[in-house]
Amino acid sequence: MKRDSYLSELEILKSIAETLNESTELKSMLEDCLRKLLQLTSLEAGWIFLINGEGEYELAAAESLPPALSNPKHQALTQGDCWCVSRFRNGTLTKASNIMECKRLENARLGNWGDTYGLVYHATVPLKAGEEPFGLLNVAVANKETFEAHELSLLESIAYQIGTALKRIHLTMKEQDIKIAEERNRLARDLHDSVNQLLYSINVTSSAGIRLAKEMPIKEVLSDIQRMSQHAQAEMKALIWQLRPAGLAEGLACSLKKYGEMLGLEVNLSVEGISMLTSLQEETLWRIAQEAFHNTLKHSGEHKVNIVLHYKKDTVVMIVSDDGIGFQYAEETCLPSIGLKSMGERIKSMNGRMALHSKRGKGTSLKVELPI
Repeated sequence: MKRDSYLSELEILKSIAETLNESTELKSMLEDCLRKLLQLTSLEAGWIFLINGEGEYELAAAESLPPALSNPKHQALTQGDCWCVSRFRNGTLTKASNIMECKRLENARLGNWGDTYGLVYHATVPLKAGEEPFGLLNVAVANKETFEAHELSLLESIAYQIGTALKRIHLTMKEQDIKIAEERNRLARDLHDSVNQLLYSINVTSSAGIRLAKEMPIKEVLSDIQRMSQHAQAEMKALIWQLRPAGLAEGLACSLKKYGEMLGLEVNLSVEGISMLTSLQEETLWRIAQEAFHNTLKHSGEHKVNIVLHYKKDTVVMIVSDDGIGFQYAEETCLPSIGLKSMGERIKSMNGRMALHSKRGKGTSLKVELPI
């Protein structure tokens, strides 16, 4: 591979490593790395696919694409399958390889989607850290049919660097999740030990004042104070549960039933099968059910909710449903609340699926499936 300024392969690897180490956000890291790679070599275009455990791919970064591939109307790099993605999925793409002819570029030429800048072939390299795969690095040069062995070896070394950086980012994200959970626990303890106890004291004091007071106006004021303190206590208890679902220590099913009943819901619970979930999986399912409970209370007109937990061999399925008024919703539209949308994104990051079904007068059902 000819390189601008006659940079050695060691200098290229050093520069790429520095670029990767400076980044803490996944998308910008991949974009910066790809841009640096093209700057330091004679490569003319490149793109990176991230591929999850379900085989679903996304275009995570792209640089200097020809119009045929970047044309938003045809979405050549975001739709359909190709040789490199298919080989990655079935596990036969294990090292840097020459692609004899890119199916996506061929489709672009046949469909007359725009100028390809002479790109026909590309090299593809799996991104992985150890045995953990993350996706593909694809690079191309106009009118270049074959990459030589030393060129593929350099690309493979760079791909290992990217894979290691991806692993670092993923571990950092997990660490951040742990820190957030710890902070929620700390805040929940503080609220329980301070504000919740003060509200309890107000409730007890006002109750005693009602018994001792002789004048009716004073009794009424104290009664109002007692009702407000009781309401505030209930709200505080719900908030503490939201911050720290302590009931999870008793199991997910028990925790969901207790929380729903605390909110004033009648919870019909069904559990099928037995399995061990990670704490992150349990809390994710709990948070989604929590959002569903609140939506039932606010919008359904019902105080009954049904929960099904089905533990299969390699997946867990949770269904939360009600027979309320429902609403018109189509799967291709956005999720109706910010809470559900953020949970949907979190489930996708865990290689899970979430589906919402609702029709006016037909109730609402939320289904979540996570791999075990």
